[in-house]
Amino acid sequence: MSPETIPETRPETRPEQTPPLRIGNASGFYGDRFDAMREMLTGGPLDVLTGDYLAELTMLILGRDRQKDPAAGYARTFLRQLEECLGLAHERGVRIVANAGGLSPAGLADAVRELADRLGIPVRVAHVEGDDLTARYSGSLAAHAYLGGFGIAACLRAGADIVVTGRVTDAALVTGPAVAHFGWRQDDHDRLAGAVVAGHILECGTQATGGNYARFTDHPRSTFLHPGFPLAEVHADGSSVITKHDGTGGVVDIGTVTAQLLYETGAVRYAGPDVTARLDSVRLTQEGPDRVRIDGVRGEPPPPTLKVGLNRLGGFRNQVVFVLTGLEVEQKAALVRDQMEAALANAKARPNEVSWELARTDRADAPTEETASALLRLVVRDADPEVVGRALSGAAVELALASYPGFHVTAPPGKGSPYGVFEAAYVEQGAVPHTAVLPDGSRVRIDPPTRTRPLANMDEELVLPGPLPDGRVRRAPLGRVAGARSGDKGGDANVGLWAPTHDAWRWLAHALTVDRFRELLPETADLTVVRHVLPNLRALNFVVEGLLGEGVASQARFDPQAKALGEWLRSRHLDIPEALL
Repeated sequence: MSPETIPETRPETRPEQTPPLRIGNASGFYGDRFDAMREMLTGGPLDVLTGDYLAELTMLILGRDRQKDPAAGYARTFLRQLEECLGLAHERGVRIVANAGGLSPAGLADAVRELADRLGIPVRVAHVEGDDLTARYSGSLAAHAYLGGFGIAACLRAGADIVVTGRVTDAALVTGPAVAHFGWRQDDHDRLAGAVVAGHILECGTQATGGNYARFTDHPRSTFLHPGFPLAEVHADGSSVITKHDGTGGVVDIGTVTAQLLYETGAVRYAGPDVTARLDSVRLTQEGPDRVRIDGVRGEPPPPTLKVGLNRLGGFRNQVVFVLTGLEVEQKAALVRDQMEAALANAKARPNEVSWELARTDRADAPTEETASALLRLVVRDADPEVVGRALSGAAVELALASYPGFHVTAPPGKGSPYGVFEAAYVEQGAVPHTAVLPDGSRVRIDPPTRTRPLANMDEELVLPGPLPDGRVRRAPLGRVAGARSGDKGGDANVGLWAPTHDAWRWLAHALTVDRFRELLPETADLTVVRHVLPNLRALNFVVEGLLGEGVASQARFDPQAKALGEWLRSRHLDIPEALL
């Protein structure tokens, strides 16, 4: 692969004369489509191929792997993909940047070198480290700071063909190559913010090309059978075009890009280690089929602190799901609940947490036994695995011939399984040893930003369109006039909604207040809900604090990552102007 060393200074050519940098994505999570790396390398021209393998839950999983084997801690899938594709990347001159290093970026870098030597492919490998702060946080299984893209940029400028990192922000996989290619500096806030937006859209892979898309029925079903992975053509001024390789499945339009842009975001100011991007400044334009231009993005100095993700074991969890079929579902649920509560109370120790949830999946006069059945889920948690293991399984199994008619469970409860807890902490940027380890082994310390700006006490401008005139309304699902995407941010959840037309936006902006949101989603009624307005996107973003308890690994609710929260909201009925239906 031997590409030219990328200059450290900004090119002298005008932005419009500098060719765009084509950055693709081949992974949105640890476990994503294995063949994506090959598909992206063979599907069309690329300069850089990125892969996002880390999430809050992944860091916990890798932390447990490292406990069992000190040499573990990175995403082994990445190595297997490289074994098939390193030759392709070398032939095509495509650089690869991935956060697959997880808890051991140096270990993965060594493994990549060993693989390249075995395959006889001459590549230069570098890595970024300094994010691991586990030793500073007693009791944590993994504590890692979210680093920015300048360490990646230093590796690329030194000629690296493969750069692996630990915990960096997802967007850093795009900002790093852009900084290296265009010579951006730390104070190029608008350019950096534009790259952050492009990186945020690419980070979840096919979610930008129609995967998990709320308005998928606007297109033929065949469109989304095998969506292609996205790529961004990033320009020297920070603008970009989101697209995909010709001939691949899925679709790239303003709707799919908006959906991903709203995913797992919070306030209008999207803070990161390199820059704070103003999401209310983003402009989207459909430039052509499967091409959406992003421009106008404004950036501000980043906060003086870095976010640190803390993962620890929270205890042990177990569950049993009782199947209740036919008549008297409520009475059957009450009987088995009383029986189980009595058994747990008489055990050596009652679990610290006991929760019940009855899902009425049954239908009257159902044509099949499955559709005639409801599900009663019991979840227990405790610090002692025995309390949630043998005590629960024994109590449930002993009821097999002594409870409600038709008694059975979806699966017998086994041993209690450990669950994790995620927390966020913050440290000064200068207190984290952000380090680029170059292909020759030399180490470069990455200086923190010289200009920072705290996020606290920054009010957002509330810019609402004029309301629709009064007219006839009809009771209908919210999803008839709005798309949505939701996700997790630690223990919080976000729900972003956007309107496909200006009139729908005029109605949505005034109709969907925080109070109405709480009415439609009663589970949020007692929680803090904050609404953020994004007029350029015709979108609202609601952040629900504490809905997910202690994070996804704690599995605090039926949908622990709030993936379907937006679809629940879209299914709720309210009075909608007939002119929009």
